[in-house]
Amino acid sequence: MRLFALASFQDIMLYLFPTLIFMVLFGVGLAFTRFHRQTDEQREKEIIYRYPTGIEDRNAAFPLVMTLIIVGTFIWAFFYILMHGVLGVKI
Repeated sequence: MRLFALASFQDIMLYLFPTLIFMVLFGVGLAFTRFHRQTDEQREKEIIYRYPTGIEDRNAAFPLVMTLIIVGTFIWAFFYILMHGVLGVKI
């Protein structure tokens, strides 16, 4: 039991708002930023495959945000393993 009831509310707000802000920024990043090439406009219009339910498949560009997240995860994992090995900390 907490001494102050307001502390629990503050903790929830400290977790909730950064998460919501991240989700909005992530969605905007997925929607609007990607690597641009000369053939992007043609690739976005060209339909590669039509599924029986009416969904159309296109060869669109890979989002920049996803690229940064994947690369950042690999870099973090590499340095996490390296630093635990160097510092001798047990996992």
